[in-house]
Amino acid sequence: MSRTREDVLLALYEHHQRGAIMTTRPSVADRVDAIIDRLDEIDGLIEDSARNWRLGRMALVDVAVLRLATYELLADADTPTAVILNEAVELAKRFSTEHSGAFVNGVLSAIAEVVRGDRA
Repeated sequence: MSRTREDVLLALYEHHQRGAIMTTRPSVADRVDAIIDRLDEIDGLIEDSARNWRLGRMALVDVAVLRLATYELLADADTPTAVILNEAVELAKRFSTEHSGAFVNGVLSAIAEVVRGDRA
């Protein structure tokens, strides 16, 4: 059965609500909630910055990485832009497609310029 990104996000959120996401870093659950709360804003930034790409056409791992990094660009002013982008690119390279690192880097660089005024 094919699952949409909304199905995956809903399943993750329901799993979290049942208390199943418990890690050594409690901020993980808080971060999931914060991303969900700002999902429309985050997805808008991603789609505006990913020329000729819509979320539904992107690899699910890329979408997840882009959402997390975009949230961090918006909400975590203490973390340098380069650190956020580098970590996101490494995640995409490790867990997604052959071209995901470059794709994620390009999209996040555009988002960073809009959100932080940084030329990454």
